[in-house]
Amino acid sequence: MSKIALSGDAAGTGTFTIASPNSNSNFTLTLPAASGTVVVAGGAQTIEFAAGSASAPSVTFTGDTNTGIYSPGADRIGFTEGGTQAGEFDASGNFLMNSGYGSVAVAYGCRSWVNFNGTGTVAIRSSGNVTSITDNGVGDYTVNFTNAMPDVNYTVCGSTMRGTSNNDNELFLPLNSTYSTTACRVNAAASSSSTALLDCLIVNVMFFR
Repeated sequence: MSKIALSGDAAGTGTFTIASPNSNSNFTLTLPAASGTVVVAGGAQTIEFAAGSASAPSVTFTGDTNTGIYSPGADRIGFTEGGTQAGEFDASGNFLMNSGYGSVAVAYGCRSWVNFNGTGTVAIRSSGNVTSITDNGVGDYTVNFTNAMPDVNYTVCGSTMRGTSNNDNELFLPLNSTYSTTACRVNAAASSSSTALLDCLIVNVMFFR
């Protein structure tokens, strides 16, 4: 193994050592150029940092050393801002964040959502994780997911508006329908009569899991 040692003073104390790997593979360390980039090349190389803390993260930024990335514990990645933990990926892969919660907590995101025109030829205005809407009849729609839900234990909520001057409608699931991981069937009806299905100008549906 070959080594290059750079000493901090004439006595040789405070040395910085660069050692070649214990193999015949090449190892290249490119020090920062004008862009400030450090490149490690040659085989499957890694750069290891100390775990750090929320007040002193191990990966930080010039002039802002209490903001960056650290590890709160085994198999965890933490994010800190101003010395306070702002987010984390925990050991189970959950994402935690502090965004009005008062403390870092698991974030339960909306898995799928859609805003569509339920009159005439059904048309999606905007959506997330929704591939299409099936028109089953008057006030009867199926929302088809782009990526399947992990199971059928999700929650559905939504709202409708019949037209520009009416908003006395509600969204509900048909009593004879079951949840599916790939789609969910919903109905729109007048709030004054749960049996009178209506095509609605605006249909909003959200799915949480």
